[in-house]
Amino acid sequence: MQSLFQDYFAGQLRFDEPLSRHTTIRVGGPADMLLIPKNISDILQALRLAKEQNLPIKVIGKGSNLLVSDAGIRGLVLKISDTLDTLQIEGNEITIGAGHGLSKLAFRLGKKGFSGLEFASGIPGSIGGAVYMNAGAHGKDMAQIIHKVQVIDEKCHCFWLSHDEMQFAYRTSVLQSQSLYCIQVVLLLEKSNQEQIILETEKNKTYRQKTQPIDFPNCGSVFRNPLPNYAGKLIEDAGLKGYRIGNAMVSEKHANFIVNIGGATAKDILDLISYIQEKVETLYQIRLQTEVEIVGK
Repeated sequence: MQSLFQDYFAGQLRFDEPLSRHTTIRVGGPADMLLIPKNISDILQALRLAKEQNLPIKVIGKGSNLLVSDAGIRGLVLKISDTLDTLQIEGNEITIGAGHGLSKLAFRLGKKGFSGLEFASGIPGSIGGAVYMNAGAHGKDMAQIIHKVQVIDEKCHCFWLSHDEMQFAYRTSVLQSQSLYCIQVVLLLEKSNQEQIILETEKNKTYRQKTQPIDFPNCGSVFRNPLPNYAGKLIEDAGLKGYRIGNAMVSEKHANFIVNIGGATAKDILDLISYIQEKVETLYQIRLQTEVEIVGK
């Protein structure tokens, strides 16, 4: 299998690659194969070969909002980040490659006087991941600024989906229910006061640094907010701040974060997630649903 794949790509292809190196919580077993594509041709080639060999494919970005099992992921993992990071501006339309860092983009566009992405400063994911999850903060989300999304399907057809076709809802999009892979996004942003945009962007980044446990590996918010309630408050009121299983711990800074205090396994984290769900449901009759994507065997 290695000889079949290794000569086909311009990007990096690794075998039995520990996914703990590619997730922000630093947890995850090996991927049979991990490809960091250099261009869209690499992605298309990977999809073709995987289909011919009947291999499953999983696409990841910067590995935030992602929990990979200790057994890892079978088949081929495509890591679309850093390399697919193009940026083109035509009037109020901004076209961005799916691998572009979200927080970095917020600052780049802010310096150019574009308003609308200030909420994303400090969010560690990629644009592709933000589209997939309809990422949001401070009462705003990606759905409010996305015009259209370019995707590739399993048959290697490349096409655009309109805003409505993306079926955005709270922390979700059509990409979660169909085998479609985001490669480019077009945002519609308005010009505004550059100084004010940068101030707001910096303020949001500082707020995130003060209120979230960025000093420990984590996967971002673990649970979706069961509005009008908030997951973090329910977990804190349940007395679970600082509660740990193995080396996974409920953050003492923000209870909707689980941190890896050193050497945590995916099992530690999954057991802690289950314990939190059971405790909160017992106390408040609310079953918390995970926001973090759990993948692997």
